[in-house]
Amino acid sequence: MILVNGAGSDVQAGETVLAALTRLGLDAQARGVAVAVDGEVVPRAAWETFSLEGDARVEVLSAMQGG
Repeated sequence: MILVNGAGSDVQAGETVLAALTRLGLDAQARGVAVAVDGEVVPRAAWETFSLEGDARVEVLSAMQGG
C-alpha cells in the first residue's frame, strides 16, 4: 500500500508522481508544491517519469506564507 502523508491512499504501484498528484486532486502546476518519496525529494522535472513502488511513503508539501 502506498501511503500519502501518512495515510492509506488509492494511489497504485507503478503510477508516476504526477499521476498520483492528479488522482489526489492536487494541482501539480501550483507554486510551492514539493514531493518526497521514502524521504528523498523528487525534483519537479522528474514527476512525469518517477514511478512509485508498492510500499512507497509519499509526502506532499505545500509552502505557506505567514508567521
